[in-house]
Amino acid sequence: MSGQPDVRTRLADAALALVVGALAVTTVAFAQDTTAVDYALVALGSAALAFHRSSPLAVLAVTTACGAGYVLHAHPGPLSALTVFVAVATAAGAGHRTWGAVASAVFLGAGLATDASSHAVVERTLLLAGWFLTAVVAGQADRNWQAYLRQTEQRALEAERTKEEAALRRAGEERLRIARELHDSLTHSISIVKLQAGVAVHLARKRGEEIPPALLAIQDASGEAMRELRSTLEILRSDDGPTGTPALLVERACTAGLTAELTVTGEERPLTATLDRAVYRIVQESLTNAARHAGAAKVSVRLAYGADDLTVRVEDDGTADPACPPTPGVGLTGMRERVTALGGTLDAAPRPEGGFAVLARLPLGEAG
Repeated sequence: MSGQPDVRTRLADAALALVVGALAVTTVAFAQDTTAVDYALVALGSAALAFHRSSPLAVLAVTTACGAGYVLHAHPGPLSALTVFVAVATAAGAGHRTWGAVASAVFLGAGLATDASSHAVVERTLLLAGWFLTAVVAGQADRNWQAYLRQTEQRALEAERTKEEAALRRAGEERLRIARELHDSLTHSISIVKLQAGVAVHLARKRGEEIPPALLAIQDASGEAMRELRSTLEILRSDDGPTGTPALLVERACTAGLTAELTVTGEERPLTATLDRAVYRIVQESLTNAARHAGAAKVSVRLAYGADDLTVRVEDDGTADPACPPTPGVGLTGMRERVTALGGTLDAAPRPEGGFAVLARLPLGEAG
């Protein structure tokens, strides 16, 4: 926030000055022996109230000087103090109680100076003194109320932040519990399957026997399951999610034997953790699916930064057929959920010319 009054606040201040000015000018019109000087003093003091929020002390000085000059010149009634009364109240509300009291004393002194020996003048001055005391107290009360509202809002924000932190802590503890359960149960079982399959393959080769394809498939699948399980456990134990970039994923895919390339277009910019994690997961899942199902295919990963969105396109020229679209699995479903949660769109389907394409458009409203 800039701390400057907005348009509505300025309009409200102008309306206050207009209303008070209309009332003050009306009192001048009903007074006797008024001149253009009286109208000018009242109008100037009233107009200054339009700036009471941005310059309370300056407005207080102007209204007090104009009010005192009007009283000394025209000897009006109590309503002549209206503009000074409003200025004193707003100054006290801004934290300038002392200056408000000084301005009140100056105005009251000007009133007494007209005829201090007159009983009516003394009574009017005492009445106005009560008004000004009320203005100072009201301004201070409003200041205290505003401070109370700010403190209440701050406490509410602090409570909400504490609630979110507690929820994140509970979520972290739950992730660790799930990671321990998976490690204690699945890791042991998959390790045994992988070990037994490896022993069986080794013995078959040692005896010169033909190795059954199913046994080789079990050995490969168990090894892949162990790698994915370790990756999942690392994610569950990490508070920040994946630590890497799409470029690193493409590099790893090439090291694993997949032909892949990365292209980045547009003005690259930093992303928030949520958006960055979504991009990472989309590229990771797409490369994993290409390695599993595309065969000896070439994969292209394109990141296009636009003015309002980021487009992630992963395409391969593998064996996917548009006539036989695949059934979405857990990976594609999770990918779609991530994109939808960020307000984006996802298209994942075989290409007309063959192969598979994943196209995700993510809004950059959360860009860092």
